[in-house]
Amino acid sequence: QPCWREYLTTRIEQNMVVNCTCPISECRAQPTTAFIHSIVSSEEIIAKYEKALLRRYVECCSNLTWCTNPQGCDQILLKDGLGYGAACSKCSWISCFNCNFPEAHYPASCSHMSRMTCAKCNHGFCWRCLKPWRPDHKDYYNCSAMVSKAACQEKRFQDYNERCTFHHHAREFAVSLRNSISSIREMPKIRNLTFVLDACKVLEQARKVLAYSCVYSYYNQDTESMDIVEQQTESLELLTNAL
Repeated sequence: QPCWREYLTTRIEQNMVVNCTCPISECRAQPTTAFIHSIVSSEEIIAKYEKALLRRYVECCSNLTWCTNPQGCDQILLKDGLGYGAACSKCSWISCFNCNFPEAHYPASCSHMSRMTCAKCNHGFCWRCLKPWRPDHKDYYNCSAMVSKAACQEKRFQDYNERCTFHHHAREFAVSLRNSISSIREMPKIRNLTFVLDACKVLEQARKVLAYSCVYSYYNQDTESMDIVEQQTESLELLTNAL
C-alpha cells in the first residue's frame, strides 16, 4: 500500500493520473476512482485528482469548454453553436467557441481574428509583441510593445490599430466605472444607481463592438458594403462618445 500511495501521489502531482496504469510493465489495468480514494489519504492530492478528472471530462465533451477569460476563470461553459455564448456567470466574460481568440469579437469574423493565430499549430499570440496570450500575456489588447518595422511602414495598419486600442482602453474605463459604482451602492442611504450601472454595461459593450469593427474594416476595406459599415460605425462611435 505505501508503494501504491507514493506511485499514485506522484502521478497526480505530475498531472498524469488520468491514463496511468499498474506500475507492473506487463499489466495494463488502470486504477479506479474508488481504489485511488482508498489508497490516497491526502485531501489536497485527492482535490488535484478530482480536478484532473473534471478537466478530462470537459475535454471529452464537444459541447463544453472552459471560460477563456485571460485574467483567469475556472467556469465551465456550454457551447450554443452561435460562435459566442452568454456571458460567463462567474466573471461575465463572453467567449468565442469557434476560434482560439479568447473572447467574442463581433463584428470581426473568426477568420479575421485567426490572422493572429498560427495556422499550423493554432498558437495564439499578441498582434503587437508576438508574445503568447496565456499564461503571462494577459492584457493582449493593451500591449505597449512596439509593432514590427514592416507594420510601422503601413500607415493604414497603424490607424486601425490605434483606433482598436483606444476603444479597448475606453472599454476598460467603463468596466472600472461600473465596479466603482457597484461599491458605492453597498453604502447605506445611497439612492438606487441601477440606471448608471446599466449605462456602463451598454458603454462597455459598445466599445467592444467598436474595437472589433476596426479589425473588420481593416480586412474588408475593398468590399462594396464598407461604406454602410463605416457609416454605422461612425454613428455608433458618436453616440458612444456622447454616453
